[in-house]
Amino acid sequence: MFARRRHGQLPGVKSLWAYAYEILPPQPARLLGPIRALLKEETAAARGSDRAWSGRLVLERQSTHILIVSDDVRGRDHEINRQLEAELERLGATFTVTEPLAVAGHAAGDKWLATYEGNGH
Repeated sequence: MFARRRHGQLPGVKSLWAYAYEILPPQPARLLGPIRALLKEETAAARGSDRAWSGRLVLERQSTHILIVSDDVRGRDHEINRQLEAELERLGATFTVTEPLAVAGHAAGDKWLATYEGNGH
């Protein structure tokens, strides 16, 4: 289902929302296979339907993060989130989740163009 057209927004362009899990203590990569599989499966399912959803793991020394971008402002009110949270509980990890935040230029209906000027580091 497409988002309602706003002034300056192309038809069919959806609003995007981002939220994140912070997991403590940080989890070793070798234990995160089931979470990687859930993220991969949900991303593939979204590509095959009329919705936007993508999740990524970010491993840091102080914590582990799961970053999610979706076209649904409801955030965690989905089966994938219940599955992720059940897996985190199985790992015995403490986690917090942010509220969904509008991705700049999308939810506001602004014209947005991604650019990359980095050097890959």
